[in-house]
Amino acid sequence: MTKLQELFALGQSPWLDYIRKDLLQTGELAKLAEEGVRGVTSNPTIFENAIGKSDLYFDDIRHLAKQGHDKFQIYEALAVEDIKRAADVLRFVYVQSDETDGFVSLEVPPDLCHDREGTVREAKRLWQVIERPNLMIKVPATKAGVLAISDLIADGISVNATLMFTRQDYLDVADAYLKGLEIRHANRLPLDTVASVASLFISRIDSAVEGMLAGDALREVYGKVAIANARHIYRDFLDIFQSERFLRLKHAGAHLQRPLFASTGTKNPAHSDVLYIDNLIGPDTVNTIPPSTMHAFLDHGAVQRTVDQYPEDDAQVLAACTRHGIELEQVGANLKAKGLQQFIDSFESLIDTVEAKRQEALE
Repeated sequence: MTKLQELFALGQSPWLDYIRKDLLQTGELAKLAEEGVRGVTSNPTIFENAIGKSDLYFDDIRHLAKQGHDKFQIYEALAVEDIKRAADVLRFVYVQSDETDGFVSLEVPPDLCHDREGTVREAKRLWQVIERPNLMIKVPATKAGVLAISDLIADGISVNATLMFTRQDYLDVADAYLKGLEIRHANRLPLDTVASVASLFISRIDSAVEGMLAGDALREVYGKVAIANARHIYRDFLDIFQSERFLRLKHAGAHLQRPLFASTGTKNPAHSDVLYIDNLIGPDTVNTIPPSTMHAFLDHGAVQRTVDQYPEDDAQVLAACTRHGIELEQVGANLKAKGLQQFIDSFESLIDTVEAKRQEALE
């Protein structure tokens, strides 16, 4: 049994935070799935690195360019093909898990993050284009995005609610999921065909907080805030999904909206490279892991239930943040704004790269 399989035995699904053409061509994703990977996530930065920093896609770009496709059409064709192939590889996980795992995520264009109607329209279009039941559409947890999540769940489209940092983000997204299910149930539509995860970004919290403190105050919370915050949100998850409101929906076939721990690659080299894996293991969770972090975890990670074992320690860390003037809701709001801009910048850079390669192919 691999450590990834041991994670699953404790109730956590390890997903790979990475996609690239060679991962699918060589059978590497299939091999990883046999070793315990149970899902795949993507984002504009991942596709920028995949398409822009390799020659793997050049023949496809040339073929599409000669057919008259523009840069946006070429990007979508490349991304859709990768997502379809990954979903097909993981279809067996989806079937074996009774349609609760084995998902592949694709994000709506980041320039729609404040546009509810545009997000819903684009998500529906991508859902129809890709046509895979184990697709999840990633929607950032902005105000408009939260409203769009309810709309999409009500329409039977599975959603990965992303770019979450705070308890309020989580409470808003969980409520949006339940509202979508309630609308669907009121319309007598099946609930067991739709799924969702709530993606909480982890490491960026520590990076932000550690940049705001020094001396004894920093030592008190060093490498602990993001974990304590995530564990507190996990307790919110338990409360919400053990409530009468959800249990009525569960009786009608609804699935849990699992917390997903994202951005779990360690950014501070002074911290353990498996810090955000080892300390967030527990039932009904997902951890989406970059390749380098996954290799580190397979080598020296510790598999034991940790996500709900230290509530007193977590409370002390969060209290220390308050005492030192750290307002995590404001930290999270700042990080969300920066994250959205980074995704927009990555998407624009990606499209520029595709255009440059399109021009090269035509020449």
